[in-house]
Amino acid sequence: MPTAASLELVKLTKRYGTSLAVDAIDLTVQAGSYCCLLGPSGCGKTTTLRMVAGHEAVSSGDIILGPQNVTNFAPAQRGTAMMFQSYALFPHLTVLDNVAFAPKMRGVPKAERHASAARLLELVAMAPYAQRLPSQLSGGQQQRVALARALITEPQILLLDEPLSALDPFLRIRMRAELKRLQTELGITFIHVTHAQDEAMALADIIVLMNGGRIEQAASPRDIFNRPKSEFVAKFIGGHNVVRVDGKAVAVRNDLLTLLKPGAATNGPVIAGTVSQLEYQGARVHLTIATATGEDLTLEVPETDFDAMPVAVGTTVQTTWNPATAHALG
Repeated sequence: MPTAASLELVKLTKRYGTSLAVDAIDLTVQAGSYCCLLGPSGCGKTTTLRMVAGHEAVSSGDIILGPQNVTNFAPAQRGTAMMFQSYALFPHLTVLDNVAFAPKMRGVPKAERHASAARLLELVAMAPYAQRLPSQLSGGQQQRVALARALITEPQILLLDEPLSALDPFLRIRMRAELKRLQTELGITFIHVTHAQDEAMALADIIVLMNGGRIEQAASPRDIFNRPKSEFVAKFIGGHNVVRVDGKAVAVRNDLLTLLKPGAATNGPVIAGTVSQLEYQGARVHLTIATATGEDLTLEVPETDFDAMPVAVGTTVQTTWNPATAHALG
């Protein structure tokens, strides 16, 4: 069983000519934790992952894995393994031989490497498919094989580049549960790149939200959702409105805004607008309100509250919130 390692990035920087892809980021990921690098396309998350893997040269800064500075190490010397977005399975090899490929390259005897590969196929629930070719597998099954192939090198840190993006929504939810189970069972550090907020929230012990090559915020999912540091974080992570109160930017969760009944008093701020969109979503009704300032507000209204005070598209409404539930942004 591999031993988990911590990861520390110190002023890590990547330049492509005059373009700055990663801008002197500092980050510490504790050993045995699940870290998601999250952000929009072009934010630097995949470049950061590739530098940790050794597939991109570092322009400046350091990568420290456990007690070692591995900045200039070759990929195979780092104690990391990479699971690529495309899975990159060898089409002419069986599932068993795909998983056993890395130890074969190291000269491990066939019986030994096949035994190791078989154990990992058991771990990822793919043992019955050991003699199939990749073309005979579904996308989710191919992903499990790719995961086993990465794990056979016994990495201290597993690096995953958008591993769920090619799967359909139902399978994506199933597979993220499998990834979390495996990470917990193996106890090693996972660094997972994604652009999907719900994926990061479901999986991560720490979310590192990047923007423009910099880290906007690194925190637990609960902290990053309830205490976003900036307007970018509040809007990207979703579930928040950014409003201006006394000249200051404030984040208010969608589910904590309420519709104000006509004539009702409130101790909180009041914003008026027109309902521009209404979507029934089961237990909640999603409302979008166009305000006089040109900014939209979104509300998640419990179905019972909506039924007690129904509104329609085009209705003029007022919304309010408890000031204690608002979060000031930096």
